[in-house]
Amino acid sequence: MTDLLRAEGLSAFYGASQILFDVDLALQEKRTLALLGRNGAGKSTTMKALAGVVPARHGRIFFGGRDITRAPPHTRAQLGLAYVPEDRQVFPEHTVEDNLLIAAKSGPDGRRDWTLPRIWDTFPLLTKLRSRQAGRLSGGEQQLLVIARALMGNPLVLLLDEPSEGLAPIVVATIGKVLRELGASGATILLAEQNMHFCLRIAEEAVVIDKGKVVHRQDTAGLAGNDDIRRRYLAM
Repeated sequence: MTDLLRAEGLSAFYGASQILFDVDLALQEKRTLALLGRNGAGKSTTMKALAGVVPARHGRIFFGGRDITRAPPHTRAQLGLAYVPEDRQVFPEHTVEDNLLIAAKSGPDGRRDWTLPRIWDTFPLLTKLRSRQAGRLSGGEQQLLVIARALMGNPLVLLLDEPSEGLAPIVVATIGKVLRELGASGATILLAEQNMHFCLRIAEEAVVIDKGKVVHRQDTAGLAGNDDIRRRYLAM
């Protein structure tokens, strides 16, 4: 399979503090890859660096074979890279439907597979809330909304940062079901999480990060039985 998104030797800083150290990862087309690690391991910084929110100090990032290392975030979005940050960032005074329509556009290849009718079918809970202000939604409802809003841009890759964080188990199960359905339909997803059990049911492969360095790579079926790696890097 083709690597749709690839980072090589990626290093990133916040001020004088280095957060990422020579991170390598590859996301293949139509696959779901989990980026796993404890809180503070460097997952969110990796996602921000891929999205262009945090500049890469060293290394290179390729998207669809194109070097996007110095490309600004809006250019990466136009190329089909959709980033859903961990703090959700809805437009609180706008309705659910308005939040979706704001993001509606054709994909970089001209496709418009994701439309409002398909969103309502995929996210039935949002259908009931379409006229509600986004700021009045629960955390779980907002998380579903920002995932749906990202899809309205018809992206080639979804970067999802901690989509299960702080949510009730029933909401986490709903989000997991949606992501499994997206994967089954051919979506390409990079999922950053510290909830390993959530990811094992969604992703085919996993990269484990610790203290800003990639320390392990394995398919999720193998990781489920790898007690040593789970204990050293993923136990809470």
